[in-house]
Amino acid sequence: MTIIYGTIVHTPIKGQLEVLLNALLLPGDTKVHYLSDFQFIIPGLIDTHIHAPQYPFTGTCTDLPLTEWLNKYTFPCEGKFEDTEWAKTVYNALVRRLLRNGTTTAVYFASIHLEATQILADTTLALGQRSLVGLVSMDRNAPDKYVDTTETAIAKAEKFIQYCLQKQQPTRLIPVITPRFIPTCTIPLLEQLGGLAKKYNVPVQSHISESKDEVAFVHALHPDVESDTTLFDDCGLLTNRSIMAHGVHLSDKDVQTMAQRGSGVAVCPLSNAYFANGLFSATRFFQQHQLKMGLGTDVAGGYSPSMMNSMRQAVISSSFWQDPALQVDWKTALYMATLGGADMIGLGDVIGSFAESKQLDALMIDLRTPNSPIDLLWDESIELLVEKFINVGDDRCIIDVIVGGKFVTP
Repeated sequence: MTIIYGTIVHTPIKGQLEVLLNALLLPGDTKVHYLSDFQFIIPGLIDTHIHAPQYPFTGTCTDLPLTEWLNKYTFPCEGKFEDTEWAKTVYNALVRRLLRNGTTTAVYFASIHLEATQILADTTLALGQRSLVGLVSMDRNAPDKYVDTTETAIAKAEKFIQYCLQKQQPTRLIPVITPRFIPTCTIPLLEQLGGLAKKYNVPVQSHISESKDEVAFVHALHPDVESDTTLFDDCGLLTNRSIMAHGVHLSDKDVQTMAQRGSGVAVCPLSNAYFANGLFSATRFFQQHQLKMGLGTDVAGGYSPSMMNSMRQAVISSSFWQDPALQVDWKTALYMATLGGADMIGLGDVIGSFAESKQLDALMIDLRTPNSPIDLLWDESIELLVEKFINVGDDRCIIDVIVGGKFVTP
């Protein structure tokens, strides 16, 4: 049994930080770790929206509107994952990078390739990361070499679901129904994917009301449909296990429908700044509708694979709301990156905080590592130390990563 002793910090309630001094965590073997005054434990970070095959061009190519960006950069890059050796190289690098940055759980969009997506799933298991993985389904409005027929897309999706379920790791590897977004999916495909979601009781993920050009594209394709939300709902894809990314242009009616279905939004503040033409009103939608939400990096639409940067951008972006009541503070951002995200992806009773009976997914933070980006020049409260880590810290401050009670530090 491993026992961790020291200062433990989490956000059990939205907007509130709980500090446990001289506390013990008991996961799974027999070591005792005594934390110094400048060390503390936080829950593992949960990335609720990331595109694994886009990792090679992370940090570049954010110069075009969404539709042009997909056609010029994204589809060509994702198409390369037909090469399984390339998939192994990229996914091994990505999962290791995410773990180094404290992402203990990730919700992945993969590509349309069955074997490469299986490689991603296997890589997360091998390296110890908790994951929800989706094989992308598309049957229109994509390059000829990177699109499936409706029948092929459904067959691949079902095979991937079965592949993951056979692993019998229900809280470690979860398959996700993944229609890319409405412009690349016909209604028959969406309806049949909704049927698979019901048949296997698995989560759903997609993009919803992301940008002005996406909303206009959907209206041109389906002029009689009120919104993305309406169409997803009609096709059985809005459930209590649905993870919808962005949502910047959702109406209050849309949000009310999503909240009633138990669906959630993966808020992606970095990529929203580049592509969404607006702000997501996280605080208002939570207050008025109790909408579930987490944070996502949205690599490569977001330039950084670090959830630290997503938390910071969530705070910065919300400051543009003139009403202070609509702004997100750092404690709320930490909540969204931990327990809020866990609740949204259906694992709130398993991870996200240090409540009794949960599995231990945690980061051991040390603000005084030899190459720490933080200078500590006077005595500060633990709350201020945590705030410094959220605002200034990075992977150099993360000395250990724990998933399911086991150390998985790369």
